[in-house]
Amino acid sequence: MFYPLSAYIGLRYAKASKGSHFIAFINFFSVAGIALGLMALITVLSVMNGFEGELKLRNLGITPHILVQHNTHKAMDAPKFADIEGVMASTQQIESEGIVQSSQGLKGVIFQGIEPDKMQLSSVIAQNMLMGKLSDLVKGEYGIIIGRALSIKLNLRMGEKARLISSQNSYFGPFGRIYSQRIFRVVGIFDMGSALDDKAVFMHIDDTAKLLRSRTEKLAQTRLFLADAFEYKSVVQALAKQGFSSTNWREKQGVLFDAVKMEKNMMSLMLLLIISVAAFNIVSALVMVVTEKQSDIAILLTQGMTRSNIMNIFLFNGVYNGVKGTVIGAAAGILLVSQINNVIKLFNLPIFLSPDGQGLPTDLQWPQVVILIVTSLILCFVASLYPAYRAVRVNPANALKYE
Repeated sequence: MFYPLSAYIGLRYAKASKGSHFIAFINFFSVAGIALGLMALITVLSVMNGFEGELKLRNLGITPHILVQHNTHKAMDAPKFADIEGVMASTQQIESEGIVQSSQGLKGVIFQGIEPDKMQLSSVIAQNMLMGKLSDLVKGEYGIIIGRALSIKLNLRMGEKARLISSQNSYFGPFGRIYSQRIFRVVGIFDMGSALDDKAVFMHIDDTAKLLRSRTEKLAQTRLFLADAFEYKSVVQALAKQGFSSTNWREKQGVLFDAVKMEKNMMSLMLLLIISVAAFNIVSALVMVVTEKQSDIAILLTQGMTRSNIMNIFLFNGVYNGVKGTVIGAAAGILLVSQINNVIKLFNLPIFLSPDGQGLPTDLQWPQVVILIVTSLILCFVASLYPAYRAVRVNPANALKYE
């Protein structure tokens, strides 16, 4: 097989170990460092992506992606929300704060008055019902659906009754301020495995309006379901052009997702520094190779090889080690991500498992893997520049003076 001369000599130097055991030792650990760093980076980012995806699915499955306020000068059905790119579905909703009281205690919650049939088709809550279903919310029967965490805290079971007290509608009576309240019956229990399971209570939209002593048309907002909740800005801008004001999930859950993003970025930076340290071990190894091979370089120069070819020899030497470490690290990282839950079970590691018992959530994003591989190769190339430059500066007369 034909090789360019620079690549052939560079490959010989990279594989040579006789008479240069220390250089081979440094080369080995630079390759191992790159491989371990890249494997760890791919694994950690995949787990962080999975964790972020679980948060988005569970927390934003309860929190509305976007709530559109209806303007008084426009009809409720005026905008064609389905025509906006990114919007999957829409439904009417009333949201209010209040208190749920049972015989065991009380808890501050957020009431969500919903249209059960539309929520059944669009919301992930419908796929996470432990008992009952969203369509069991019937107008006038004053039923509620609560989270499993809330049912445990208040000791509420299916069919039991609880008092709902609104904090937004009150009036003064003979004994002071009286809040609007009504007895509701538990007709369903859901389990999203999120921090909002003990804070959200679902009921029929018309029953919510009656609790708040108002009309549905006056209180209702339009809840938009997005294909990707993170792509909300374009939808908000489109609504603003139509003259509608809105609120989105960022106002309630933005701090949590910002913290997750910052943690993921810091973990990426720390592990990338590990790869950088391993990559720059190539510098010390190549500098020693250049020092050892000065006579060879001088002979090649006297035989007519150009200095650019000499530089290519040592660039190829360094990049070869980088490619070897990157390929091993990427393959090991991808394999570990695909088998990480089996590894956890095999070694019985005390690592947090998801509420549904399916293990650590992982999301291997191939564009992200490609970026990591390219970054690793660039670092290895940059680390090879200085030793290659040192090789170019060798003076044949001085190198062969004592030969």
